[in-house]
Amino acid sequence: MTRISKVFQRLSANNGKALIPYITAGDPSLELTKKLVFQLEKSGADIIELGVPFSDPMADGPTIQRASERALANNVSLRDVLDLTSEIRMHTEIPIILFGYYNPFFTYGPEKFSRDAKEAGIDGVLIVDLPPEEVDELKVYVDKVGLDIIFLTAPTSNEERIKLITKKAGGFIYYVSVTGVTGARTSLDSHIEEYVAKVKKLTDLPVGVGFGISTPGQAGKVAKWADAVIVGSAIVKIIEENLNSPDMVKKVGQFVKSLKEGIG
Repeated sequence: MTRISKVFQRLSANNGKALIPYITAGDPSLELTKKLVFQLEKSGADIIELGVPFSDPMADGPTIQRASERALANNVSLRDVLDLTSEIRMHTEIPIILFGYYNPFFTYGPEKFSRDAKEAGIDGVLIVDLPPEEVDELKVYVDKVGLDIIFLTAPTSNEERIKLITKKAGGFIYYVSVTGVTGARTSLDSHIEEYVAKVKKLTDLPVGVGFGISTPGQAGKVAKWADAVIVGSAIVKIIEENLNSPDMVKKVGQFVKSLKEGIG
């Protein structure tokens, strides 16, 4: 059983829901990313998504795009992210998922990446532009070392596609609650409850909901339907607004704590 599965099993036994915050590795620096990870856990995070910086993050809105640009300006690579995770893993057992685009993973080499990721303490990968039809060249290696591959489903995904995704997925299913790119929204789609129920009928895996969740109230609403609430842009925005503030890590922690309290 993976660390991700253990978290969901523990929460389920207590009728709890997971909070999964996202931050971009290397934004604004690798050292601050490490401090942020520890603060996220302290503030109530159950699983953490670490974004791998990429020059063309097509699924991400402007907030996370700028975070990638800041990290790339620091020359942060996939190897750097793995080294950072190795350092983090010496101090915590919180599950860590790499969120990114396939080019850096392909360039690194699927077999080498899988081996090095396992050694670094990574628990799962979510590669936005690697659909289930094309995942096997990576999946054969991540399966061998015991990493979870997490896939996105969207409001436009039909039942046949959801079945294909759930057949190849591990960890949990990530439901993208809106069509379009990442970014905080003022309101939630009215069909989230219906869609989450639809996915749950087709899999025993937990279902997490992300894209657009930006307030404790929204997080609490989503937690009524889903097994996990995923928040990225709203957190990255706080980082961006406090790049030169000594209180940046603290402010991120306060917001994440409010999200966890909203979930209940």
